[in-house]
Order: sequence, then C-alpha cells, then structure tokens
Amino acid sequence: MAAPLIGFDTVWKSYGQGEAKVHALAGVDLAIQRGEFVAIMGPSGSGKSTAMNIIGCLDTPTAGTYSFMGIDAGRLDRNRRALLRNLYIGFVFQGYNLLPRTTAAENVELPLIYRGAPARERRDLAMQALAEVGLVGREHHTPAELSGGQQQRVAIARAIVTRPTLLVADEPTGNLDTARTHEIMELLTRLNRELGLTIAMVTHEADVAEYAERTIRFLDGHVASDSRKLEVAS
Repeated sequence: MAAPLIGFDTVWKSYGQGEAKVHALAGVDLAIQRGEFVAIMGPSGSGKSTAMNIIGCLDTPTAGTYSFMGIDAGRLDRNRRALLRNLYIGFVFQGYNLLPRTTAAENVELPLIYRGAPARERRDLAMQALAEVGLVGREHHTPAELSGGQQQRVAIARAIVTRPTLLVADEPTGNLDTARTHEIMELLTRLNRELGLTIAMVTHEADVAEYAERTIRFLDGHVASDSRKLEVAS
C-alpha cells in the first residue's frame, strides 16, 4: 500500500503545566490514504477538534510525528505550515466565512489572489468551481442574496478552486436544515469520487457521517473506534 496522505505516529497534544496539564491527544496512531472520505466524531473534549487542527496544519503535536504527504509537518515552522495549507489544503467551516460585500465569484477567487494568479485565470477557475458546485447563474450574487445552502456551496467552491489534495470540513452542515444538509453531503461525496479529493470531516450528526466511507471516533484523547462502511455487492 502507498504511504498514507496523513499519518499520526504516537501523537500527543498537551496543554498546561504540572497538575493542570491536559492531554487533548494521548499517543494517537492514525493513517488516512489519498482519496478517502473520513468522518471524525466524538463528544466535546474527546480530542477530535485537536486532531483536525493538526491534520489541517493549524497546530502541531507536543510529541510524536504528524506527516502530511510524506513531510514531517509537525516540525515545520508557522510560515512553512501556512505555505503547505495554501498549496494543498482547502477548508470548509460551519459558518461559511464569506466576505459579505463581495460576489460569489470574488469570494471563490480569494485563494487564487493569495497565490498571485492573474485576474483572467482567477475568474476562469472561479467560474469553473462554481459550476462544479451547481451555482451557474449565481456568480454575481452576494452572500445576502444566497440561501444558506448556496452560501455553503460558494464556500466549497472556494475550498476546491485551487485543486487541493485535502479538504478539511468542520461541521459543514451545522447551520443547514435537513434537505440542504443532504444536498451538501451529496455534493461532497461527488467531489470525493470525481476529483479524487481526500476529505476529513468533523461532524456530530450520525446521518451526516453515513456519507463517509470511514468513521473515526475519538474519546478522551484516544481513537475509540475506526470503522469502514461495508460495500454491498451488486
């Protein structure tokens, strides 16, 4: 088997000192392969959010090794981790995080601006990404002119416009009703299959986790279970 895209080797993350020290992660071993769609679950304080911050190169382990694409990302400095995020990781959040006074297309262009892409290339790629998430005809709408589900589609388009290797999704349906939730999850499933996009998604909802092919549950800083969806033979 190929080397994993994401690897935790006895990863610890601790906060505080002495008797006040808390181990958010306590010696976690974990591997995620390219192209997987993984749901990460667990109660508050279980370690799942800490694990996701390390996966997204937003934080580093206290001890142990976090590897991303074969790189010891946990030992990179802040600037190099920012570069890694910019080049290889897209993020989708519960709150959409769109700029309110800019159009859908302009919001999607933002990661390309950070990369210094020319204006024409930015616009072409933004239009392509918006088409991929089903928003043809909404390119010039501001967030206030879009529904919650449409705003999350814009956020997903912004996350995939750079063709990242990994999409980190933090409660991506937390602000949506049931119908919009399933629309967004069907979209993420399609992007996983069609683009080969690796997705690591935190969710509290069991029906949302069902869309993933694998579910990892954290409890008290440990991986409590790691299960895969059984494929039904046709």
